[in-house]
Amino acid sequence: MNSYRNLFPEVTDMVARLPSLSALRAFEAAARHLNFGRAGEELFVTHSAISRQIRALEDDLEVALFERRNRGVFLTEAGRRLLATMSQVFQQIEDCCRELRAGVSAPLVISCEPTFTQRWLIPRLAQFNTRYPDTEIHVLAAGGPVNFDRSHIDVALRRSDFSWPAEVFVETIIDEYVGPVCAPHLLAHGSDNILSLPRIHSATRPDAWARYLSDNLISDPQPPGHQVFEHFYLSIEAAIAGLGAAIGPEPLVADAVARGQLAAPRGFSRNGYRYVLLSRKPFEDDARTRHFLAWLRGQFSSATGSAAV
Repeated sequence: MNSYRNLFPEVTDMVARLPSLSALRAFEAAARHLNFGRAGEELFVTHSAISRQIRALEDDLEVALFERRNRGVFLTEAGRRLLATMSQVFQQIEDCCRELRAGVSAPLVISCEPTFTQRWLIPRLAQFNTRYPDTEIHVLAAGGPVNFDRSHIDVALRRSDFSWPAEVFVETIIDEYVGPVCAPHLLAHGSDNILSLPRIHSATRPDAWARYLSDNLISDPQPPGHQVFEHFYLSIEAAIAGLGAAIGPEPLVADAVARGQLAAPRGFSRNGYRYVLLSRKPFEDDARTRHFLAWLRGQFSSATGSAAV
């Protein structure tokens, strides 16, 4: 031991200054639950053992971490500061251990909007695999707010129709452009006829038609009917099937337009939303996320049409 201390004096000094790691673990569990009993159940120790550990930690730090009142416990300001730090530290340890267990080439876990996954990402993943053969991609289809810890994901590709925490790292991938689309055979009476076709709506974007008409200062010609589908992906499929006209974002319908499955006679216009890549860590800290971000931007910068940033 003495030889170790002689070789790494700064490490042993740091360890000597740290409180008991078991006390810190007990504090983190108790602070997260705000209940010593549930913390003990999680760590397989008694309520009194948790209490002793926390009192020892408070004595060591010479500061109160909990307020004890009305048979409950509440974090002090010092307790809240320590919990925030401990949560980050434990998450980093968990991430590191997960990567070590999986090997140095741990897969990049991506959470992506379901329609974006189906209509844009999956058809192009082979290109990413060819360019970055050492980076394995796992894709989870999900939308809306992101919980990185609970979902065990690295990055999330989202439409900017919700708020995210200030500590999340964000990179804009593409502005969203939208326009009405329909099966080409429905335009026998001219391109303007698309606004008079039955309207296809998605329950996940119920205001898409109203917003498009308002943004483009178009008087509503009152179509002959409406159909609502549960998911946005289904509304695009309904348009391809010739059931009417839907509002489609350019990236998600561009392939169908190129194949002649859909027509977009009025083009696409910006609607104020964008697609973003979210991460809880700086993108530059992880080669996998750097590669994925660069690939996404390359895909859209080389694309033709109004959607490219």
